[in-house]
Amino acid sequence: MNAPVSLPHLRVACSNCNLRELCLPVGLSHEQLESLDELVYTRKRIKRGDTLFRSGDSFASLYAIRSGFFKTRVASPDGRDQVTGFQMAGELLGIDGIGTDAHHCDAIALEDSEVCVIPYARLEEVSQRFEPLQRHFHKVMSREIVREHGVMLLLGSMRAEERLAAFLLNLSQRFTSRGYSASEFVLRMTREEIGSFLGMKLETVSRAFSKFQDDGLISVQQKHIRIADLAGLRKIVGQAGAAC
Repeated sequence: MNAPVSLPHLRVACSNCNLRELCLPVGLSHEQLESLDELVYTRKRIKRGDTLFRSGDSFASLYAIRSGFFKTRVASPDGRDQVTGFQMAGELLGIDGIGTDAHHCDAIALEDSEVCVIPYARLEEVSQRFEPLQRHFHKVMSREIVREHGVMLLLGSMRAEERLAAFLLNLSQRFTSRGYSASEFVLRMTREEIGSFLGMKLETVSRAFSKFQDDGLISVQQKHIRIADLAGLRKIVGQAGAAC
């Protein structure tokens, strides 16, 4: 079950959270940061495989990922599950529900995770008092639009190897922004889930991983990835851009 964490003694406030530079605007005063603490209603723990929200659920809150990893998925017209994204610590979930007051995807934990629950009505109220927060939230929504356009580019104009190279580079950049290694990380998602996201069959994903390893671009041990040649992966993606 999704277990809420009791307040106040277990909650880590926004003003003291080591992820605040990722999910909150920079440049706020100490007093402003402290006032943002009231945004977080509670923290919720989600066990691996459990769902934070489902398509069709009423929208009431946004969720800032404090730890862990999630995937979002929708049901395709033929009834299959289509992975639409992977989200990690410092990123927001739930933006899909703002326009219609209902969620349009499922959000599922890929490992034991924890989120900060931010009631949307409260966020709107506080944003009216703090213009930097309002601007930041608009930037977050814009970033989601850009991300979706990037996925469309992956699916529409890149070959299989180019899609996988772009995916690994994106993960590398996101881990780097969180202070982790740019070249070594553990994939929380399965190859089948990667294929669903990139529009590739499982066999194609496996072949692309094997080719990258044979070419000395990466080394793979189960889910542990070490990127040996970042420039080589960038070259593959750059060639795709030049061909567009």
